[in-house]
Amino acid sequence: MDNKDSIGSAIQGDPEELPPIFRFIQSNGVDGFDTIPSPRGYPVASKGAEPPNFLNASANVHNTPSPNLPVHIIRPPHHSHSVSISMPTSPSGVNQPGSSAANLKPNLVINSPVVNLQVPKQAKFHSQPMAAGTFQAKGTPERKGLNLSGSQQRVPRSSRLKDHSYNSFKTWSGALERQISTFRRKPPEPQEVNGSKSQPEPVPAPDRYFDALEGPELETLRASEVLVLPEDKLWPFLLRFPISSFGMCLGVSSQAILWKTLATSPSTTFLHVSPIINLVLWCVSLALMGTVAFIYSLKIIFYFEAVRREYYHPIRVNFFFAPWITCLFLTLGLPPIVAVKLHSALWYVLMGPILCLELKIYGQWMSGGKRRLSKVANPSNHLSIVGNFVGALLGASMGLKEGPIFFFAVGLAHYSVLFVTLYQRLPTNETLPKELHPVFFLFVAAPSVASTAWATITGEFDYGSRIAYFIALFLYVSLAVRINFFRGFRFSLAWWAYTFPMTGASIATIRYSAEVKNVFTQSLSILLSGISTLTVIALLVSTIIHASVLHDLFPNDISIAISDRRPKRSKRRTHMKIATSDVNDTRATHLTSASSDIKEMGATHLGNAGSDIKEIGASVSIDIQGR
Repeated sequence: MDNKDSIGSAIQGDPEELPPIFRFIQSNGVDGFDTIPSPRGYPVASKGAEPPNFLNASANVHNTPSPNLPVHIIRPPHHSHSVSISMPTSPSGVNQPGSSAANLKPNLVINSPVVNLQVPKQAKFHSQPMAAGTFQAKGTPERKGLNLSGSQQRVPRSSRLKDHSYNSFKTWSGALERQISTFRRKPPEPQEVNGSKSQPEPVPAPDRYFDALEGPELETLRASEVLVLPEDKLWPFLLRFPISSFGMCLGVSSQAILWKTLATSPSTTFLHVSPIINLVLWCVSLALMGTVAFIYSLKIIFYFEAVRREYYHPIRVNFFFAPWITCLFLTLGLPPIVAVKLHSALWYVLMGPILCLELKIYGQWMSGGKRRLSKVANPSNHLSIVGNFVGALLGASMGLKEGPIFFFAVGLAHYSVLFVTLYQRLPTNETLPKELHPVFFLFVAAPSVASTAWATITGEFDYGSRIAYFIALFLYVSLAVRINFFRGFRFSLAWWAYTFPMTGASIATIRYSAEVKNVFTQSLSILLSGISTLTVIALLVSTIIHASVLHDLFPNDISIAISDRRPKRSKRRTHMKIATSDVNDTRATHLTSASSDIKEMGATHLGNAGSDIKEIGASVSIDIQGR
């Protein structure tokens, strides 16, 4: 207690001498001890040191320490001020948006009891906590993604903004993303967009596809329609990958069958075609089919709503037969090196999905509803017919009898109805475009494959097979002679589906030339085979150019993004349209009256001129006669 009292008296300037073990030394009296330089060059006392009291110029120094003290401190006058600095709670929380530069202003503190004296100002720094965040002082430029050292700071992936415009077309992928985020210990993302949960868009009715779209394949949006997906962005790849991509598999796999037939047919042995070509084409077809099927399977998993819209599309629905027809082609074009005979169970596995699709689509054709055949009939419906004849051909080649005949009969009945419906163009049917599109070559597919199928079922190329073959040959020639109809078309991936009808006609011709062997039939088979092969090569080159050079092979699939309702027209637009029509009518009326007046005036002038000429001619003739 005595020591404490001695220390207290020493601090208060008591002249009583302390014991030798204690010495009172102010912290600002030692150089470099907890001090900072003053702006005027004097040492500044640190926190906790009490500033001495100075009198005016005529006064002596007060609070002089005892002469027994080893250190005597004489300090010049200085200014003491307190500075408050906010320190972040974490190294990343450097910038606080709600703070301002005012926190850095010094707080003047006068720590002297003497009145009317110059008090030194001491710099005191007080550490205060600050909320985590970003700070930016007023008047300083915005610097995003910078840390304390000024280097660029990487933005975490969880903070990136995601586009929710395609949520209505997603299936359970959103739940999968939430599970992955939870597994990575990331906060779950909100499922609401603009305050409302995203709901899947209803599938448009068949009439909406015809009202909102135009073109041979209903792939172009009309000017008065709007889309449910953003038009100014490139959609995800899976949304842009259509079901018509299986047309590439149809074209290449049918070429494998063609070159297998050329290598094994008795009528083309003089060509000495190597079976290696068939093997290479079959392997390429198998790889292509696997790639396309894998990509479209991902679309089914992640964007099932887009698949549903393709299924309800009047033209796209027919391409759902393409994967299974391609599997039938791969089985028919199987090289003899790989396998010679397959089990008949494979035929039932491949024809099961085709039968299910036919029960659905053919039932809609007969039901008389919105999807009746007279309303949705178009040349692409032949894809739903060809599957029956290809299945009958494969079943007969495996040694089956009843199953191939069943599918052949079903295909023949519906092909007759479809052929007549497309030919007579009912008033209720959608008018096909004037220009010839390669879709019309699908007319050739069904009869050419049917002729080969029936010849395989009966074991010979009899009259029934020849009738079907001659129908296919006539349709082929009638389309080929119209060369001008093939100009000015925009490349489409669906064109691949129109190459296998030409290949089917070539295979039927080779089969016919084996039955009726002469120079004409052999030359015709070589000619048609060469045309189909060159067509596939040209499409292959075009596909590579559009994929690697032009980068437009898979544009936004507009046909699946139409709205189920018609866009509302504003009254202003209606009034403007009426006013425009009135102006046009008035202008047409004035032009008509002006033209009629001009005609009358012209006729009058011409009549007067004619009469004058006649009178002058008569007077001249009279003068001549008088002379």
